[in-house]
Amino acid sequence: MTAPIALRRLNAADPDFARHLDHLLSWESVSDDAVNQRVLEIIQGIRSRGDAALLEYTQRFDGVTATSMAELILPRARLEQAFGRIPEAQRQALAVSAERIRLYHERQKQSSWTYTEADGTVLGQQVTPLDRAGLYVPGGKAAYPSSVLMNAIPAKVAGVAEVVMVVPTPRGELNELVLAAAYVAGVDRVFTVGGAQAVAALAYGTESVPQVDKIVGPGNIYVATAKRHVFGQVGIDMIAGPSEILVVCDGQTNPDWIAMDLFSQAEHDEDAQSILVCPDAAFLDAVEASINKLLPTMERAPIIRASLEGRGALVQVSDMNQAMTVANRIAPEHLELSVADPQQWLPQIRHAGAIFMGRYTAEALGDYCAGPNHVLPTSGTARFSSPLGVYDFQKRSSLIFCSAEGASELGKTASVMARGESLTAHARSAEYRIQD
Repeated sequence: MTAPIALRRLNAADPDFARHLDHLLSWESVSDDAVNQRVLEIIQGIRSRGDAALLEYTQRFDGVTATSMAELILPRARLEQAFGRIPEAQRQALAVSAERIRLYHERQKQSSWTYTEADGTVLGQQVTPLDRAGLYVPGGKAAYPSSVLMNAIPAKVAGVAEVVMVVPTPRGELNELVLAAAYVAGVDRVFTVGGAQAVAALAYGTESVPQVDKIVGPGNIYVATAKRHVFGQVGIDMIAGPSEILVVCDGQTNPDWIAMDLFSQAEHDEDAQSILVCPDAAFLDAVEASINKLLPTMERAPIIRASLEGRGALVQVSDMNQAMTVANRIAPEHLELSVADPQQWLPQIRHAGAIFMGRYTAEALGDYCAGPNHVLPTSGTARFSSPLGVYDFQKRSSLIFCSAEGASELGKTASVMARGESLTAHARSAEYRIQD
């Protein structure tokens, strides 16, 4: 018989609650010295030896015996072939998901704008897409076609001319569903390389891999560390921590549903975090019973158990107002408001990556096909950052066009400010345009 899961219980009335919660939430994604050193060596190898180093690392780390970069490039026709090979149900699911994601992100597009002042001076902003974006996709058995859609489609909606995907193929193992997703999402080029070496190739370019302007997509600790090191040379989306879900429930949802929603994140990996907050102690007991009932039925039961016992919790609060306070303190990646009237509580939520409203809105729908992006801030960073979107693939340039009259008037103010900073050339440059 399977032993009951040892799930942590917290109570917001406990004087030490804040300390216990902080301990539960703490997560350090900092690489150790050995990982850092290895990644720096790989980056330097790519920068100095280009394709030769990329081939060498791919052979060493992925067990791929390619002798030329041509063997590591998948043409668009190969992606189309993958789309044709997968079952019809998967083709349909990819098409529906892609269309919903595209429609949602179309609404995020920003346009250039200007306004004209009374003296004829024109001010504004010009919005332009990045030239080229790089998409990292985990490979092998841990393949996520949904990540391809969520990262590539916003880039294409933004107007990015070329999306370059890198995906490792350990021992030559290609995932047809991932390639089909790349076809549906409009990915332009695919290289079957991965790890820190793929990130470095995208950041600096090689003879075969083009240099990109921004790198997006999830990866392991080596990929995350490489993204940290190349930031500044290129843009990156974020350094993501483990997946997490916070369910706030009023105690009226089917406890089996809540247990499975908690499992949906816990099954990602042992470091994932699933937390339930509720004012009803009896409901917390019911969900715990559901967890123990359902866990033996799960394919990834050992991972779910490790996640829930290591970083999960059932949290009792005094009322729903306190539940909102706790939710904001956690600032979760995924927040489920499994309550009768989620709209009532929405104004109180200040920090969350994505908010799933109502009893019927499972977080899993957002992972695949609801439409909003599933690339979300983790580890409390929802306090200051946002989901991936079209805006991440657009740049904004300020526009300033002065009429003669406007330059004369602005020049008087600029002159005073510049001389106050002892920047005489600034002042004189502005003063040349002042009309007597």
